[in-house]
Amino acid sequence: MPIHIRRLTPADSAAFQALRLAGLRETPNAFTSSYEEECNTPLSVTEAYFASEAGRNRFGAFDGERLVGMVGVGREAQIKLRHKAFIRGMQVDMAYRGTGVGRQLMNQAMECIATMEGVTKVTLAVTVGNAAAIHLYESLGFKVYGREHCALIVDGVPYDDILMDKKLTNENDESDLLSSVASSGFDQTI
Repeated sequence: MPIHIRRLTPADSAAFQALRLAGLRETPNAFTSSYEEECNTPLSVTEAYFASEAGRNRFGAFDGERLVGMVGVGREAQIKLRHKAFIRGMQVDMAYRGTGVGRQLMNQAMECIATMEGVTKVTLAVTVGNAAAIHLYESLGFKVYGREHCALIVDGVPYDDILMDKKLTNENDESDLLSSVASSGFDQTI
């Protein structure tokens, strides 16, 4: 069955919460939050997170009805920072890694960013050692611009983050961004 990408809604809250908690358990060094912090979050809080007025842009990858991946997109709120969009909370179910789901999610995220007027760059962070994610981001035109040492400490072990960004070619021409997404091999049926 083909993977379908769409915006998450309050109706997806239980599936989101289950996938999120699984990710926090399986790869705790990939997230700033912890399983212990989120395991008792009431579903109503998660539902509110997806309400349209919350201003969230979170997309899910579905295999039939099953949520198998997700990514969040946002924009800095302060006037001097509004030229920056960011990608957060990228996660793909372990059984679907290496199948193209991550690329589909990133392409959807970049399409969303293309609609944000005045955005000239996109940022993200990835834990050192996550070679597959780093390779994906580099294949989409992201470049390393820094490293945050000891970004996380999980069970007493420090982890660094690789800081990456992608400069958008022309802040007034969204078609450049959409063209780069199309040329990256995006296929909705993968």
